[in-house]
Amino acid sequence: MELQQLQLTWYGHSTFSFVSPEGLKVLIDPWFECPTAPQDAKTKVVDGGVDLILITHGHSDHVGNAVEIANSTGAKIVAIYEVMLFLASQGVPQEQLVGMNKGGTYRESDLRATMVNAEHSSGIDFEGKVLPGGEAAGFIIRFDNDFTMYHTGDTCLFAGLEELITDRYHPQLLMLPIGDLFTMGPEEAAIFAKKVRAQYIVPMHWGTFPILTGTPQALQDCLEENDKNKVIVLQPGDVVTA
Repeated sequence: MELQQLQLTWYGHSTFSFVSPEGLKVLIDPWFECPTAPQDAKTKVVDGGVDLILITHGHSDHVGNAVEIANSTGAKIVAIYEVMLFLASQGVPQEQLVGMNKGGTYRESDLRATMVNAEHSSGIDFEGKVLPGGEAAGFIIRFDNDFTMYHTGDTCLFAGLEELITDRYHPQLLMLPIGDLFTMGPEEAAIFAKKVRAQYIVPMHWGTFPILTGTPQALQDCLEENDKNKVIVLQPGDVVTA
């Protein structure tokens, strides 16, 4: 798997970390209370340092431990504007928060993170209430070496996917939810993958709870024959380096 000096780790659900070719340490949707996450994952991540946290939407299994990690590491958090306001209310210093919206691009070191569309809800469940969380999003993550990743968030299929994502950004690695019920299941995810045409597919948002019935094998079964070998099956804590 050729990631052009990128190191990528999956911790279960939608939580990933990666180190950019120039050493930027990034977390996406940092939910370390995920029941399948390695027990010591959060401690190791924090001890290793975090520079940047990307949050796709306001649900608690995606905001996760962002406040705690930002406050202990000094990491910046990039999120849609309404989620940023909530994080500020929870004590994250304003200088560590970047509120943005779809179509915008945040730049740091050798990374450009462009917030793109996702079709999903984004209400913030907090103290028994649901607070406004703006809209759900995904991130196109590009590096100066031209490698491009696409973390879709919890999206389902949406119109114009090929024109808005594939033809514009040509992502080489696709992080794709497959668990069903709350996100795409394997059949819809296979259609999504076919439209994006990435070189590598990393399934996510599966195996966390019994109700998330989609599996990587089911995804492969739904893909065309020449796409089956694109699927990179990770277990929580697995690291891919190249």
